[in-house]
Amino acid sequence: MQSWVDKIIDYYFPETEVPELRNILLVHSKAVADKARYICQKHPELKADEQFVYDAAMLHDIGIIRCNAPSIHCFGTEDYLKHGPLGAEMLTEASQVFGDKIPNMEKYKRVCARHTGTGLPGFEPSSIEEKIVCYADKFFSKTRLTHEKTYEEAIHSLEKFGQKGVEIFKAWHDVFN
Repeated sequence: MQSWVDKIIDYYFPETEVPELRNILLVHSKAVADKARYICQKHPELKADEQFVYDAAMLHDIGIIRCNAPSIHCFGTEDYLKHGPLGAEMLTEASQVFGDKIPNMEKYKRVCARHTGTGLPGFEPSSIEEKIVCYADKFFSKTRLTHEKTYEEAIHSLEKFGQKGVEIFKAWHDVFN
């Protein structure tokens, strides 16, 4: 039986219409979800909701379909940095399409909205689950799908956005590693 997460992905990323982008989304999101799940299992003291973390990681990037990033087969009109808040809007739409069968929708929307970088101003991760997904996401790009970044590579990719994000990431690493 298809999960509600799969239904949302199928709704926005039909295999027959956007196969390349769908593959990028699924491979990237699965890598993030697996790393996030591993963190939950490695650190039971954090009391993170493992199933929520996994599902949220699978949905965290759905907003990319509305962005303009041709190098990863995104042919929308919005700036790529907006893909998090756009994903949150898309989950609101999905709620209307699929009804009330989606538990904790507000929490999923917050993960989408807050995962970019270490959080955009005004959209910083606050729950442990949001932080885990955001942290795990920094180890995977959508351009090198089979490569997991090292800690140093993840830091380097954050440096271009300022030192604050690097410091947040380092603090998360101290907790999640």
